[in-house]
Amino acid sequence: MRLVTRGDLDGVTSAVLITSMEQVGSIELLHPQDITDKRTKITTDDILVNLPYHPDCGMWFDHHELTDSNEKPPAVFRGKHAIAPSAARVIYDYYAAEKFRKYESLVSETDRFDAARLTKDDVLDPAGVILLGYTIDSRSGIGRFKDYFSRLVEWLKAMPVEEVLRHPEVAERVKILRENNKTFLQALSEHSRLEGNVVVTDFRSLQKPPVGNRFLIYTLFPSATVSVRLQWGPDRRFVATSIGHNIFNRTSKANCGQICGEYGGGGHRGAGSCPVPTSEADGSLKDIIRKLQEAG
Repeated sequence: MRLVTRGDLDGVTSAVLITSMEQVGSIELLHPQDITDKRTKITTDDILVNLPYHPDCGMWFDHHELTDSNEKPPAVFRGKHAIAPSAARVIYDYYAAEKFRKYESLVSETDRFDAARLTKDDVLDPAGVILLGYTIDSRSGIGRFKDYFSRLVEWLKAMPVEEVLRHPEVAERVKILRENNKTFLQALSEHSRLEGNVVVTDFRSLQKPPVGNRFLIYTLFPSATVSVRLQWGPDRRFVATSIGHNIFNRTSKANCGQICGEYGGGGHRGAGSCPVPTSEADGSLKDIIRKLQEAG
């Protein structure tokens, strides 16, 4: 079978669990929009994880809220959907396998990372699984994900996290991550503004958007309860828009996944993203900010 998932820490941990229980011959990394727009052929030999439901898949595991922009699963299907901190947690509970015991800490830390239940130290001076998560975060700008993803899965099955972090390839990515964060902080300061309780970061004026730890924005604007980030999608066909709760000030009542679902995207309560058509970007941005302000 083929495992189809996202290229992030939740995808890695989910792959560790799935490949321990199912005969997986290959791993494919996709963006959720690839499923929503049906840009990739999915068959009954595919296990979909941490992605929207596709009616042709063999198994499906996800933890996000269901939105109108994506197909709904039938009442009975192979796999499991539940609102949970991570897709890895859904898989962990589904199989309830004794062999998963050794991955308890990995799954718990993946829960924290994917649900952004992080401390300021986790953002400014990360360690362990959290640090590993940043090295496989597409927004960190390190790149070269597919081969690295597969190697991480095998390393985590064979050795403890501390040993994985000492691997030369991982150590090099940690170095790049820390260098990127320095320039990213400066770009955030220059291209962000506060609109009531919403901090808006607009990178559309930049030729190439900077990359770094997405949670750093909350260390610069601690009074904001929610953030909005804008940058161009491929060929400027749309504006990639992401929103999220301030992880250090969790008072917002906004359902980010639901709001993004209204614009063709999705997510969960605490974070979401959507591709807003270029011609509609300014109007949609005003609407999104208004909804976030009304939610506090």
